[in-house]
Amino acid sequence: MTASSAAAVPAQGRAAVPVLAGIADIAPRYDLLLCDVWGVLHDGTVGHRAAGEALIRFRRLDPEGRPRRVILVSNAPRPWPGVQRILDGYGVPREAYDAILTSGDLTRDLIARRAGAAIYHLGPERDGPIFEGLDLDLVPAEAADLVVCTGLFDDTRETADDYRAALAAFRARAVPMICANPDLVVERDRKLIPCAGLIAAAYAEIGGEVVYAGKPYRPVYEAALEKAAALDGAGPPDRARVLAIGDALRTDIAGAAAFGIPSLLVARGIHAEELGVLGEHERLGDAADWLARQSVHPDALIERLVW
Repeated sequence: MTASSAAAVPAQGRAAVPVLAGIADIAPRYDLLLCDVWGVLHDGTVGHRAAGEALIRFRRLDPEGRPRRVILVSNAPRPWPGVQRILDGYGVPREAYDAILTSGDLTRDLIARRAGAAIYHLGPERDGPIFEGLDLDLVPAEAADLVVCTGLFDDTRETADDYRAALAAFRARAVPMICANPDLVVERDRKLIPCAGLIAAAYAEIGGEVVYAGKPYRPVYEAALEKAAALDGAGPPDRARVLAIGDALRTDIAGAAAFGIPSLLVARGIHAEELGVLGEHERLGDAADWLARQSVHPDALIERLVW
């Protein structure tokens, strides 16, 4: 990648990381964008119109007769139609993407392999659609042979510490857990809100068995490429021509790196405070020191997803 009207940021022992003003210059290099949702297309309270417009313009690129596709890849713990309704509410146009893949979709696949399982749902009632139409029994915690964690019951005031006793009880019975959202936190109204990944990490810490559905784990990327191939009836796209876009180093960027595809980090997301762009008046400056402290690096940075 090269910078678009912006400076390049050197990262520890690596080539400089470009800071892009927009994706127009790099877009022709890619056939497929795997784009995060929360933190890129909206922040939990406001939709980002320019991001949707950038995706639309990418999909309309066709200089060589090759289709340009966008698959939204979200760690939302609900099936994709629920995410689409949320995006509709934020004004994200459906013309901005070809398909949606969620960790909720992958969780449903994992549950389906355990027909008739006695499941305890650890998470808010709003995530209930993840279980609809599946062969399972929703049971109290003490009767469960599987825990499906979609989040905290009250993410406005609880932390993982509030679940220590419950997790210890599950561990004592060797009850496995499916984590339906590997995110540790998301941004909502400029605040970081805890997610299911924190509960799963606490369970793994005491020796509990956890299966993660979603980024940064390989199955979600394999499923996304299969979905992209099905759109055109062709084989999977060349990974060198697939770009992952997201706002989280731990999931979006680390997952892309492990899968062998380039990535673009959106600064105005969960790392906004660390990168000095929490306020609307602030602009992304020199991120070299911050990047040097990270164990994984994006191929480029951008303040917000724009064309």
